[in-house]
Formats: sequence, C-alpha cells, structure tokens
Amino acid sequence: MVAPRTALPVLALVALLAAGCVNPAEQPGGGGGGATPSGGASRIGFFGFAKANSFSAATFAGVEEYARANGATAEFLDPNFDAQAQVQQLQDAVTAKRFDVFVVQANDGAAVVPAIQSAVRAGITVVVQFTPVGTRYDTAEPQVDGTITLIDVPTLNGEGLGRLAIQACQSRKLNPCEVAYLEGLKALPLDNARTQAAVSVLEAAQGVRVKARAEGGYTQESGRKAMQDILQKDPGIDVVIGSSQAVLGAEAVAGGKDILYVANGASRQTVEAVRRAAGSARTTCPSRPSAPGPRSWAWPRRGAAACPPRT
Repeated sequence: MVAPRTALPVLALVALLAAGCVNPAEQPGGGGGGATPSGGASRIGFFGFAKANSFSAATFAGVEEYARANGATAEFLDPNFDAQAQVQQLQDAVTAKRFDVFVVQANDGAAVVPAIQSAVRAGITVVVQFTPVGTRYDTAEPQVDGTITLIDVPTLNGEGLGRLAIQACQSRKLNPCEVAYLEGLKALPLDNARTQAAVSVLEAAQGVRVKARAEGGYTQESGRKAMQDILQKDPGIDVVIGSSQAVLGAEAVAGGKDILYVANGASRQTVEAVRRAAGSARTTCPSRPSAPGPRSWAWPRRGAAACPPRT
C-alpha cells in the first residue's frame, strides 16, 4: 500500500523475500533447503490475518507483485482472524510441502510457534511479518531461531496511540477529554498487549478519561457496530482510537458529531479522508516520521490538514 502504515513494511518485506530465499541451513537455527537453485522462491505461502482486512490485502498485493516479477507463485491462506485455523493451515502446509517460503502475519504469536519451528526444520524460509511470533509483545527481536522478522512492536504501537490521543485532546484544550478505545480483537494476545499499553498512557494523562472500550476489530463493519454501542451509552465522546478500518466505520456512524479520530494504520482510505476534509482544524501526526513505531494519524470529523505521506 502507498499509505504510511504499509509503504515501508511492504517494501521491506519484498526485500526480505529476495534476501530470504537462501538455504535456511546457512542461517542460525535453520535446516534443509527451501530455495530454488537460482536463489528465487518458486512457491510463497502468505498466511495473512484475513482476506477481509485491507492491511493484509495490501501486503499480499506486494508479495504477489514480487512473485510475478520473479517467476514465482503466491497464495493467500485465509484464516479469517481465527488463530487456531491459521495454526492448522501452517501445519498442513508443512506436511504437504506446498511452499518454499512462508510469510506469516500471526493472529496469535504464541499459538503458531510449534508450526513455525516445524517449518524451519523442514527447510522452509519463514518471514514473520508485522506481528511477533512468540510470547513477547514488547520486542522486535526474533523469538524463533531461523526466522526472518519484520514486525511492529505492539506495546510501542499502543503507547504511540495513547500519546496521539492525548495530543488530540490538547489540540482542543478539552478537560476533561473523553476517549473511546476501539480494541482490535480481544481473543488475540497481541491486541490485548497493545490495548493495555495505550490505556496505561491515557490513564496517566491529566484530564483524559478512558470513557469506553469496545472491540472494534479490523473491518469497517465491526467499527460501525462498536461505535453504535459506544454512542448509545456515552454520546459525549471527544476522541476515538481504533484501527484505520474500524475508525472509518465509526466515523460513518457518528455523522455530524465533532469527534477527533486516531486511526492506527493510515490506510489509503484514511489518508483520503484526511485529504478531502475541509476547513482548517488541526490534525496530529507522528512527531518523528522517520522513526520506528506507530504510524497513526489523528484527524477531526470536519476539517484537517493532511499529514505528509511517508516515503
């Protein structure tokens, strides 16, 4: 995706696909050969979060582009956010020797560890993309030997979301400032780690109240439902945090309410929402655009200046 959230990760992932198509036996913890003699992977299995998720779809588009350019094939195995279904897909693919390379967006990083270890032992090159594989959600370091890791640390992402929401409150001089947090999926440990990190930052801020929490998920439909529930109980919400997909759904439900939104992801759609907004109200952008961490944008319901895109 060209939007800030995915531009760098997708480009880096493509680079890793090229660099990762070497014999894992030559890597620490590796074993067996998972590459073609020319160094290019012929079969790439993409174990994404879900086809319904725009982030996964955009990442897979980059994988497919790489595959076509290098005479390879790529397949999206869709668990639809089901952690156990994803584990089964990984196990089946290892047994069947279907792929030379796995690209894994783990729904549950701890649950997939045995399957990932089996893949490495079988000589499959494993790229861990965006979410950690392991039990720690506060580090970018690889947690399974022999894997290639390109992730966004959930706790750092959560802390960044909290700080952006505080900046949004301050931009309106709101005290108290009522914040609603649209959590990802409560069944996923990484989302719980991100949520706790964000809420901790918010609760430590003077004048900021976490007024509502609901499962917003990663689709516009789930965001709409969560926002409907929140507004029924707390119609005075000032700031809403959520995934870029959920926030788009929430914004549609809120209608004309003067709410500030912090979108975790800056997808094409959320970037466009910022760019087409009228007026001169303020928008909050990351303070260090080139630094690792959350790529999240905040924009008002009506009127905002667009943050500069990441390149």
